[in-house]
Amino acid sequence: MPVDSGRRHALLALLAGWSGGSGAQQPGPIAYLTPGLDLPFWRTLSLGVKTIAEAQGLRFTALDSRNDDQRQLANAKEVLARGAAGLVISPTSSRSAVDVLDQCEAARVPAVVADIGTAGGSYLSYVKSDNYFGAFGVGQAVATAMKERGWTGGDYAMCTIALDRKNGQDRTNGFRDAMKEAGFGKEVAIHQMRSYTIEETEGFVRDLLNRFPKLRGLFVEVDKPTLGALQAIKAMRRSQELVVGSFDGIPEFVPLLRSRALVAVGMQQPFLMGTQAAEALLKGRGGQTPPKQILVPVLIATGQNVDEWLPVARRTVFGNEPLPD
Repeated sequence: MPVDSGRRHALLALLAGWSGGSGAQQPGPIAYLTPGLDLPFWRTLSLGVKTIAEAQGLRFTALDSRNDDQRQLANAKEVLARGAAGLVISPTSSRSAVDVLDQCEAARVPAVVADIGTAGGSYLSYVKSDNYFGAFGVGQAVATAMKERGWTGGDYAMCTIALDRKNGQDRTNGFRDAMKEAGFGKEVAIHQMRSYTIEETEGFVRDLLNRFPKLRGLFVEVDKPTLGALQAIKAMRRSQELVVGSFDGIPEFVPLLRSRALVAVGMQQPFLMGTQAAEALLKGRGGQTPPKQILVPVLIATGQNVDEWLPVARRTVFGNEPLPD
């Protein structure tokens, strides 16, 4: 959410004064606050921030909020007390980001928001994926695959990330709009993840398959939980009766796309998001004005094009993590 011009000018004035301090003092670390380093997406975004910070001779630290608003705020206070030079935050929720940004403003420390978005507060820049159109593209691919199988008008369901996050709202609406446009208007269930684990989504999908025997489409909005969904589908022998789309990207998705176990994945580019967030932060520290919003494209990967995307995806999506044999 944009800040008003008065607050923005005040923030830039603070930055100009802050960045003009004594050159003899060792700057504090660039800090990254993340919802959870257990997910590959956040690790790769963290790697992007770290790469830019360390290339500029700055120290880097990542603090794991474990999907807890209060832990996130405590982490922010801790790193600000240690003299952080700047902060990149991927908040646990858009609402909770405001408290952290207020702490940064009070401490005269520049902040950049990455991926999830904020409900307010002062920040230099917001780096985001095009979540709506990425999910819309996945929805188009899922709808096409359902039609090819003769499942016109079939039921679909979604396993979403938290819907108090702006990116969760965008993904959900993008997929839903694509399905409606294609003539699939019967959304039978929606489940918001809490723990973001494989086991959580596996249990939800087992329940879905029992409750809705005519379920034909499924969208899972994050990477590792998608593996749980596929485990449930395979265990219940429904692999030939269901089309699955996903979001984010992990190396395990490459063979799943090739085999068509996954029809399409909206692959965010977290390494690129991290580098652009860190670059915006450093511009602000240097007295420049970075773009207020930086939009990073989402790669729509399918079984047909995944090998074409791989040279880019290895670095910007997977953070050079090895692909499965």
